[in-house]
Amino acid sequence: MKFLLLWLKGCAMGTADVVPGVSGGTIAFVSGIYEELIESIKRVDMTALRLLGRLRFKELWRHLNGSFLLPVLLGIATAIFSLARLMTYLLVHHPIGVWSFFFGLIVASALLVAREVGKWDWRSVVALLTGAAVAWWITAATPVATPETWWFVMLSGAIAICAMILPGISGAFILLLLGKYQFILQAVSELNVPVLLCFLAGAVAGIVSFSHLLSWLLKHWHDVTVATLMGFMIGSLNKVWPWKEVLETYTDSHGKLQPLIEANVLPDRFDWGAVLLCAAGFALIYGIDIAARVIARKRR
Repeated sequence: MKFLLLWLKGCAMGTADVVPGVSGGTIAFVSGIYEELIESIKRVDMTALRLLGRLRFKELWRHLNGSFLLPVLLGIATAIFSLARLMTYLLVHHPIGVWSFFFGLIVASALLVAREVGKWDWRSVVALLTGAAVAWWITAATPVATPETWWFVMLSGAIAICAMILPGISGAFILLLLGKYQFILQAVSELNVPVLLCFLAGAVAGIVSFSHLLSWLLKHWHDVTVATLMGFMIGSLNKVWPWKEVLETYTDSHGKLQPLIEANVLPDRFDWGAVLLCAAGFALIYGIDIAARVIARKRR
């Protein structure tokens, strides 16, 4: 039962990571596994390598918190490889519905994360505003043309994976800014092994090093760090606003026009479908939170 629950949380994280503007870290935070995930990733260190080299697999499993990390990572991988094409289709044919759902999801997530701040003082408020400003600036940035060489694919993986574990900062959107979103999504869909291995190598190096920093911040500056993460979520709402006007386009590798620069606009008419999907995303997050609380009480 625990394995299945962690696998489902991983699937939810993977689904969010596929969508530019939505963060898997947000799902991890709301579902109550964020800090344990960071601590587990942090354990991929020299001790783990020594245990692996000595073939001491039981000790390695305990050291890495394998019973937690494995189902979460399997869930993320399952969602990314199974939903990549579906999310691409939905974003092309039903963009307002998809963005409305995730808008409600992120609003609810930010409200729940606010409860994790033990004490709201001037430092927490400044951290919140700074996080919101940084995320807003990132989502307003213009994507650039970049090389498709192995070293840049690795670098993209390292940068994107660090963003993926930050609530509110979308790894997929960082890839979009780096000009590698369509490239990596195509590699996943076509199982382009050399590209995926380069990307994975960069991602592993990035997440292991970044998790140490994030773990230290959560231990020594918990409230300020959580307030900053909440700010990231609020700032990311700029990207997931459902109604947009395309100001500039570019041609992707398939010869199709894709939006490059967009501006948020108000809808021409009241859209009940968008409102309901927004409410569904909001309700889903609170439903997950309530379910997690009920399960926690039963375990006590």
